[in-house]
Amino acid sequence: MYKFIANVVKVILKLTGSKARVYEEQNLPKEGGFIIACTHTGYVDILNLGVAVYPREINFMAKKQLFDIKGIGWLIERLNAFPVDRDNPGPSVIKIPSQLLKEGKIVGIFPSGTRNAEGSDLKQGAITIAQLSKAQIVPAAYIGARNAGDVFKRGKGYLIYGEPFYVTGKGKEGREEFTNRLEHELVALTEELEKRVAAKKK
Repeated sequence: MYKFIANVVKVILKLTGSKARVYEEQNLPKEGGFIIACTHTGYVDILNLGVAVYPREINFMAKKQLFDIKGIGWLIERLNAFPVDRDNPGPSVIKIPSQLLKEGKIVGIFPSGTRNAEGSDLKQGAITIAQLSKAQIVPAAYIGARNAGDVFKRGKGYLIYGEPFYVTGKGKEGREEFTNRLEHELVALTEELEKRVAAKKK
């Protein structure tokens, strides 16, 4: 089902002009499991990220409430999303993605691009998973079309990958250090992407 949905989404995004232009693709590991931590502004960034790395598949971490939304829940379930209860996180928050990474799969996490409480928790969650699984983490930033309305107005999308890194710090201090690094990387990538888009429009 993932293959079918990915190809349908790719066609729709391409026809509407909303398929993301991708920068720095060479930063994506060619094989093995890794984490993509991408900024998040709407559900179109999820679709564009999935299309951008295809034919490899991303297993998306998503808040459980999304699975209750008609249409969206159906779609993300078929895009390999797995639910996470952010209010009452249990062992599955670490166990499921760690197992996926061990199997050589890609795990997608969408921490907020801003410094809010939820974004900080998600960034630290991504770092914790990377620390325990010893998997690489690839920071990424997306700007552009956010929802169906933007897509059908032919809103464009842009995606950039940062350089992958391992969480080499140990314990809580290591997690805090690399959470700050991820925060910095996401902000810097967003700024770099905005510069490239502005230059392209001139």
